[in-house]
Amino acid sequence: MWSTVHDATVLSVSPRWVPDPDVRRGRSVVYNLHVHLVFVTKYRRGMLNDAMLTYCEQVMRDVCEGLGAELREFNGEEDHVHLLVYYPPKLPISTLVNRLKGVSTHYLRKEFTGQVNQAIMHGHLWSPSYFAGSCGGAPLAVIKQYIADHKRPSP
Repeated sequence: MWSTVHDATVLSVSPRWVPDPDVRRGRSVVYNLHVHLVFVTKYRRGMLNDAMLTYCEQVMRDVCEGLGAELREFNGEEDHVHLLVYYPPKLPISTLVNRLKGVSTHYLRKEFTGQVNQAIMHGHLWSPSYFAGSCGGAPLAVIKQYIADHKRPSP
């Protein structure tokens, strides 16, 4: 573990290394984590409009900020939303998702009472499932080759 952090730290002071504002440092970690999230409405009902999406984006941006994350991109259609979130390693994705869905449901119901009909959605705005994909950084093939190219010490 120390050598990984040490190697990353050495890279940060190397004259060949170009500083990247996305690479953050903590006391014992150097990280650059992004996740692509997709939430669909319950039963894939097309009920989101432009005003709701704009409000949802602001609510989700505030939730991310409160968790130490950053909502980098947001967009959606009538039945789903896409988010690109930059997050710290101490934040489990499941916690991020639960907070985003729960808080956005609460505030969207409050702000758009007539359009978010609880009876149609059986008490839920979002489907219980979600998509989460890691993104950013090098392609997997490049990382696999990098790892494979390391030389093990002789026995």
